[in-house]
Amino acid sequence: MDSILRIAIQTKGRLNEDSMTLLGESGIKLVASSRRLISAAKNYPLEALFLRDDDIPQCVADGVADIGIVGKNEVMEQQQVVEIIKHLGFSKCRLSLAIPKDLEYNGLEWFSGKKIATSYPRILRDFLKENNIDADIHFIAGSVEIAPGIGLADAIFDIVSSGSTLVSNRLKEVMVIMESEAVLVATPNLSKEKQAILDELIFRIEAVEKGRGKKYILLNAPNEKLDQIIKVLPGMTSPTIMPLAKSGWSSLHSVINEKEFWEVIGNLKRNGAEGILVLPIEKMIL
Repeated sequence: MDSILRIAIQTKGRLNEDSMTLLGESGIKLVASSRRLISAAKNYPLEALFLRDDDIPQCVADGVADIGIVGKNEVMEQQQVVEIIKHLGFSKCRLSLAIPKDLEYNGLEWFSGKKIATSYPRILRDFLKENNIDADIHFIAGSVEIAPGIGLADAIFDIVSSGSTLVSNRLKEVMVIMESEAVLVATPNLSKEKQAILDELIFRIEAVEKGRGKKYILLNAPNEKLDQIIKVLPGMTSPTIMPLAKSGWSSLHSVINEKEFWEVIGNLKRNGAEGILVLPIEKMIL
């Protein structure tokens, strides 16, 4: 089995969906099933082990899985011996302190002597110690946001994404302690064979990432306008230019960021570009 790389993935939820999408975009076909703990890829030497997110760091540290995709918050909380190989840029959230919205907040000293409910006691304990705040930490495995409303705690320390859960429980976010996102972690001392498989996987992931938010653009332009058009293409110093059958005209091919799309298109038209064709990019290999 040394030629098979085992990856731990969250059993369900947004992180599971994002992880499966990333692997799919990387050309790896896994069949996920709620009734199966392990799923082997059909076209790559990889198999997935589906676990609870808080079990993934220890599973990877112990070598039960070789690598894992998990929230950075869980890695920091579990404090297992794993190596963060890559930040993946999805499933972003933050760990924040929140209090009942009707209470006045005047800084960290507010938490002195208070009871704080959380599913992340280690991260919170370290933060309070660094800031010389003496508070009582109350561990709750889930549904932390209800603790103040039922009198179980004065405040909470929990994951925040959109903030809608806080609003629905009449809480307000008063301080962000850490930012989190999905990370790829690995067990120490992978074999050469497994490291080679992991290197290829990272290569594929990075090709997918480079293609995100990018558009491939083709346009026609009179040759005397080419220098002006090249100047309005952000970040591209050497686009592809090919002569057209029509004398004095060329076809220009380039890549632009989707965020700058309409501004760039407007500038291209004003500088004489015609027949602009825009195509999606799945992957970029540089």
